[in-house]
Parts: sequence; C-alpha cells; structure tokens
Amino acid sequence: MEREVFIYACVLFAVLGLCVGSFLNVVIYRLPNGMSLSKPSSHCTNCDYSLRWYDNIPVLSYIMLGGKCRKCKQKISPRYMIVEIVNCLLWLICALLFAREHLVYAICVAILCSTLICVFFIDLEHMLIYDRFQLIILCLGVVAIFFAPNALWYNHLIGGLVGGGVFLLLYYGAIWILKKEGLGFGDVKLAFVTGLFLGWQKFLLSMIIASISACIVLLIIKSVKKDEDGKEYPFGPFIAVGVLIATFVGDPLITFYLGLF
Repeated sequence: MEREVFIYACVLFAVLGLCVGSFLNVVIYRLPNGMSLSKPSSHCTNCDYSLRWYDNIPVLSYIMLGGKCRKCKQKISPRYMIVEIVNCLLWLICALLFAREHLVYAICVAILCSTLICVFFIDLEHMLIYDRFQLIILCLGVVAIFFAPNALWYNHLIGGLVGGGVFLLLYYGAIWILKKEGLGFGDVKLAFVTGLFLGWQKFLLSMIIASISACIVLLIIKSVKKDEDGKEYPFGPFIAVGVLIATFVGDPLITFYLGLF
C-alpha cells in the first residue's frame, strides 16, 4: 500500500471508528434492556427528548452540550463519549499496525475491538456476555486463520481448544469443589472464540494479562470498598483487555520474554 493510500486508510479507519463507537453506545444501553437497536430513535433516557442530528455528532455534541440533555439538563454519562473515543483510537491503531500489509486482518481486528468494547461494558454492568458477540468473534477467528500475519491454521485451532478446554475445566472444577460457579459459562465461550482468533501463544499471553490485571484491580476494590466476601465480579472485561493487548503487541511481548532465556 502506497504512503498516500495508507494515510487515507488511517483517517478513514479513525472516522469510521468514531461513528461505529456512537452505535456501540446504542448496543450497550439497549441490548441488556431488551430494546430494539433501531427503534425508537436516539432519545434522552430521562425525558424522552428525541435527539436531533446535531445532538448526535460523536464527541462534539457531548462537549457542546456540556454533558447534559438539551431539554431537561439531566447529566449524560461520560461513558458515551469514552466509548466513542476509545473505539476511534482502537480502529486507528488497527490501521497503523496492520492496514499497510494486511488490510483484511486490520478490518477483522477493528471489528473485534468494537465487539470487545460491548462485551467489556455490558459484562461490567450486567454480568452478561451475549452469544451474538461470541458468534461475531468466532467468525472473525475463522477469517484470521487465513489472513492473520504468519497465520498457521493449527495454531489458531489449538488456541480455541486450549481456551475453551481450560476454561471448561475451571467452570466445572469450581462447581465440583466450591459447589458454585467460579466463572460464567459466557467466559468459557469467550475463551474459546478469542483463543481461535489469537492462536494459542497469544491466547496464553492474554490470559496472563487478564488474570494479573483482575487480581490487582479486585484487590484495590476490596481494600477501598471493603466489599463482603463472596461478592461476584465479572471476568469478561479483563479478558477483553487481555485479548486486545495480545492482539496489538503480543508478538513483541512474546519475543521479548523468550529472549530472556
């Protein structure tokens, strides 16, 4: 890909990422509430004011409105702007890292990013991981077998089997030993599909990152909030973060680690 075309591709990815981020907010809010993603049109959840087109410009509308509804002045969650910005940045990173030599894979990773953003926020708030997200990542994993850099089909297949198998053992092991679920079955399916997408080496890296970050964050939460023992926390958001880090910088991290020996 020529330099000028590459620059245009990066700009296009960023703009599309911003727009898609706006739609992700609709999915994150409406899907757990059993609402249609298309009807009604975007509106204030407090006063039902129907948003005009100029109230729906990603990021800019939030800033111009001061984070409040134009009609009732109710505060709007900053999550809406955060999702738009994060998705824009992630799509831009996809273009910068992969679009020059692996355009199809760059598109796949961009879709993966948006899907994992939905997983992150919905699981964080509702402790649910919908099968439709799993299916999207499953399809992306199949495409990645053919278009990922240095892809080996058996590497991705092993990743899926290792991810799903290990998490399945943890799921039933917790039920057998603790007499309760240690993690949700949605986490098991998420491990399988992300393992298929990443391949086994990057998948193991993603789980190390997810586990370490979960331990640190939960220890901080428990020490600050003094939460009662036995309270459940979602693991999906940590898996999502681990998968994204492994996708973007997994190869150099693995190379660096192996170089230590």
